[in-house]
Amino acid sequence: MNIRTMSCYGLVLVVSCITAATVHAQSKLSRADADAIQGLVTAYARALGECRAEDFAALFEPGTGYFASGFRGHMEGREQLVELVRSERHCLAPPDASQPARPGGVDGPTVEIEADGDAVLGIAKLGTAEYQDEYVKTAQGWHFASRTVILDAEKAAGIDARGLLAIHRLGGAELGDNYVPDDNGNPRLLNSGVAVSVSGSEVSGRAYLKEGGYRDEIYQQVAPGQWRVASSTDVPPDAD
Repeated sequence: MNIRTMSCYGLVLVVSCITAATVHAQSKLSRADADAIQGLVTAYARALGECRAEDFAALFEPGTGYFASGFRGHMEGREQLVELVRSERHCLAPPDASQPARPGGVDGPTVEIEADGDAVLGIAKLGTAEYQDEYVKTAQGWHFASRTVILDAEKAAGIDARGLLAIHRLGGAELGDNYVPDDNGNPRLLNSGVAVSVSGSEVSGRAYLKEGGYRDEIYQQVAPGQWRVASSTDVPPDAD
């Protein structure tokens, strides 16, 4: 099944030590490909932890690769991926500021890989969350076609990577970015598209609009990976 389509301010929980990637038996991938994908996961953790925004963005499929999470929304393409890293709290802190240790250090988690038709998918556990990935092989090697963080609470409410993408697509071309000032008053990209939250079984979202303002929405699942807007309230710019 093709995915194509965390945290509060933190983007990733970097966890556990790295081991060889697990490849499901039905996978047609070679061991060299599986090892390269595990290397991609490790490079992601290190680029993010070291705030190397350009290197981070280069790990995604050029032009269309994206990162998604309920909190951050949908960050697609090089420019947004670079801003995503630059807006992380640990990347905004002064160089001499102490940072909380990331669980497991700088190595990414082990990924379980499955080749499903033309899609190469991966799941990497993150304690109370998981990455749901899709990978693509280009002339320059393996890249993320998508990397989505799904929290346990989101998963319990029926959300997966396909569902988060489906919710994002409900907003269409009207969706925009949400910038907030950092500690120095400079604009920081906090969210793009729809910021999704879960309370019990209720799935809600704030859909940020290009023209300013946002829509507060409630979503309803109609089938696996398919959602609809159950209710929507328009909030104009500066209403807060």
